[in-house]
Amino acid sequence: MAELAPLLLSAFILGLLGGGHCLGMCGGLMGALTLAIPPEQRTRRFRLLLAYNLGRILSYGLAGLLIGLVGWAVANSPAATLLRVIAALLLIAMGLYLAGWWSGLTHIEALGRGLWRHIQPIAQKLLPVSSLPRALLLGALWGWLPCGLVYSTLLWSASQGTSADSALLMLAFGVGTWPVLLATGLAAERLTALLRKRGVRMAGGALVILFGLWSLPGPHQAWLMGHSSHSSANSEPVHSH
Repeated sequence: MAELAPLLLSAFILGLLGGGHCLGMCGGLMGALTLAIPPEQRTRRFRLLLAYNLGRILSYGLAGLLIGLVGWAVANSPAATLLRVIAALLLIAMGLYLAGWWSGLTHIEALGRGLWRHIQPIAQKLLPVSSLPRALLLGALWGWLPCGLVYSTLLWSASQGTSADSALLMLAFGVGTWPVLLATGLAAERLTALLRKRGVRMAGGALVILFGLWSLPGPHQAWLMGHSSHSSANSEPVHSH
């Protein structure tokens, strides 16, 4: 788990700083979902919004689990290195997107539009939202809305080699998106204003880019791992007999 911690943190940062993109993709939907809550349910609005987002995050985890099986299948094949390279490049692309330096990532969204055309009519039938299970199911369907940031994170998570790790990364990403979308649903502005500040986005994007560069397979990783092992060996106490 200690080795996974930096990856989980990166996934969380991607979700948190990707909030601006989430607002563009889902902010209007979030507002529509809020308005779709019947007047007699308005006192339960916070719980319904939590259920929406919980369903969405669980969908991300399920998608991570499924695509993680693909990563596991190629983990011991020559394709594994190619997958890691693609994942690292996508991580760099996500950092560039979060920092506002390049927006080509959004072109990946076209991949999921066909699937969403089949899911959207089912989601429409769940409106208006009158119960927590209904909100949870609607959120779960909402999680499959075409999103370049989500798709890129999915491909990155697949490079981890196990379906469990991929699912955990996608859950961490989903938790990162939660504050912004929940704040949007509750008409809270302070958090979204902070995350939209150019300095915050550039710093977060630069951090993700650095992690992507480190993730690229190459001699630098062998040097870092060797340096770490050498340091550990030097720090071991010498036992006298």
